[in-house]
Amino acid sequence: KISFLPDPEIFEQTTRFSSTDVKNRLHETAYLNPDLTIPFRDFRDGRSEETIFHEPEGLRAYITALNRGQETVTPLIYFKDTSGGTEVECCFQYVDAFEENIHGFCNNIFTQEGGTHITGFKARYTQLINTYARQLGILKEKDTNFTGADTRNGMTCVIAIKFRDPIFEGQTKTKLASAEASVDVAAVTGEKLEHYFDRNVETIKSIL
Repeated sequence: KISFLPDPEIFEQTTRFSSTDVKNRLHETAYLNPDLTIPFRDFRDGRSEETIFHEPEGLRAYITALNRGQETVTPLIYFKDTSGGTEVECCFQYVDAFEENIHGFCNNIFTQEGGTHITGFKARYTQLINTYARQLGILKEKDTNFTGADTRNGMTCVIAIKFRDPIFEGQTKTKLASAEASVDVAAVTGEKLEHYFDRNVETIKSIL
């Protein structure tokens, strides 16, 4: 049991927690850890609120929630594997939109500014898309490759890694700086998505 009471002399603005912010973070953690059940209880001001967070579908459910109300273009694409001691888990789906929506996590920490794990995924994914575009004749010999931004238009994606001794930029841990993470994520992304796209040609055509 851990009890935490913020000191009003240090936290001058407010010492009252936002239940919405806490619940959002707990729900996020439940998506990242599908075997976990987290109860939230709020007894302030005579209330007796209880919310249970449990997401057995994990990242698949997370992407479905992020895309709620959007017109989807592809099915959910999910993969998980380990490379170099790094566990890499990813789920993404395309919607009918121009912007990309990519969320990165390292050891359950939300890396708001991205980092090497996101860079590894993006670089390998762009290579794959251009390879398939040429194999399927969508890009001709004299055509220039698609840019990374081109390949991710409409993508909603969550990348979560478990990484030993990560290095972050800054105290707030909003950006992962561990170079090995990029290599490991790229290796898993390449292997798993080649296997998937080779067996789901209509999906890669929809993306292209």
